[in-house]
Amino acid sequence: MDGIHDFGGKQGYGPIDTGETEEPFHYPWEARLFGITRAYTRPVPFTLDWFRFTRETIEPAEYLNRRYYDQWLEAHEVIAVFGGAFTVEEVATGKSAGPIDGLPPPMRPDKVDAFKRVMTRYDRPSDAQPTLAPGDEVTARSNGAIGHTRLPQYVRGRRGWLEVFRGFHILPDTNMTGGEAAEALYSVSFLAADLWPEAAGRPDRVYLDLWESYLERA
Repeated sequence: MDGIHDFGGKQGYGPIDTGETEEPFHYPWEARLFGITRAYTRPVPFTLDWFRFTRETIEPAEYLNRRYYDQWLEAHEVIAVFGGAFTVEEVATGKSAGPIDGLPPPMRPDKVDAFKRVMTRYDRPSDAQPTLAPGDEVTARSNGAIGHTRLPQYVRGRRGWLEVFRGFHILPDTNMTGGEAAEALYSVSFLAADLWPEAAGRPDRVYLDLWESYLERA
């Protein structure tokens, strides 16, 4: 959805710290949380895009002041409460009031290592044909989104050029609620000068992977 998380091209948030160290976790609790969220049995409904949408609904001031994995924790708590896995009171007290009905048993320890190596694929076979082709001039649609979308605000209404057809991939906008509709996905380039006035005269380009429903012929 359109919200505080969509930082692309916006001013006023200070410079990006390019000298930050590259350790995956800054505190032990972050690593523990990551492990828990990878291994626990997810309540229904759950999709990657439902998780992203839930995180995007965090209040702006809270979003900006919570660490990345703290945002993860809040989003997973909301999803679990929404799915009936536990209650707000159980979150507040940190104590379970009883077993969770309908969930399969926890992952067996001997399955953990193999699971860590599994990557979910979001491409899908399709008999459809893409309606756009490399070299086509396109415009990113200008309409906003009340749900989840991967179309950043800074390219909406801007002209670009289709570079590569990437196949058919699940559309995040519908996958938010579990609809696995697959659409043509393209790599599209935009001149930086068409996106930001201060880039005028520079040859730099920005490349984005965008779904067909995000685009129209220029």
